[in-house]
Amino acid sequence: MTPVGLQIESFTFNPFSENTYVLFDSSKECVIIDPGCATRQEEQELKDFIEARGLTVARLLNTHCHIDHVLGNYFVATTYHVPLEIHEADLAVLRAVPTYSAAYGFPQYQEVLPEKFLKEGEDVSFGNTRLQVLFTPGHAPGHVVFYHEESQLVIGGDVLFQRSIGRTDLPGGDYQTLINSIRTKLFTLPDAVRVYPGHGPSTTVGEEKNSNPFLA
Repeated sequence: MTPVGLQIESFTFNPFSENTYVLFDSSKECVIIDPGCATRQEEQELKDFIEARGLTVARLLNTHCHIDHVLGNYFVATTYHVPLEIHEADLAVLRAVPTYSAAYGFPQYQEVLPEKFLKEGEDVSFGNTRLQVLFTPGHAPGHVVFYHEESQLVIGGDVLFQRSIGRTDLPGGDYQTLINSIRTKLFTLPDAVRVYPGHGPSTTVGEEKNSNPFLA
């Protein structure tokens, strides 16, 4: 549990060990960010948590649209009747997923297209909570992160990891763009801000400023 009433629950889904996040507050509204659930069992795990907490799903958000982060979009969108929201610059990334999903072992993938595009600087509101959208390309052309200032946390997708950074060898990736996103967006946040990444354990801005070998 984090301060100021915002709570975060994480799930590790699919063979890529992707982190799916549910953020909720005392209003019982929640957002689901990067649902990676790829099996019926994983879908049920997510659904059981939402039901057990009595939550109402208000929004479906993607930090970016690589396959491991979008496998559960169809399940969430159709189960909870919420539209998908992404940054427009990642639409081509999302549209590409059906062309390679079977080759990656996910022939069951069903596409959901966005009904709303996120823009840098706008607030994503649900319940009593406002998340700020920061545009952080480099790992993917339309990558965004979601920052909650009061709780000092950011849902960071695949930009910054504990002692590592997102890969840049996929279509639309660019190393220097990613480094610039980290330095000008994430590293301008307070050192105490906790970063919840798309894979692996959480870290803090301060820890990565001091110890990340890619950003020395």
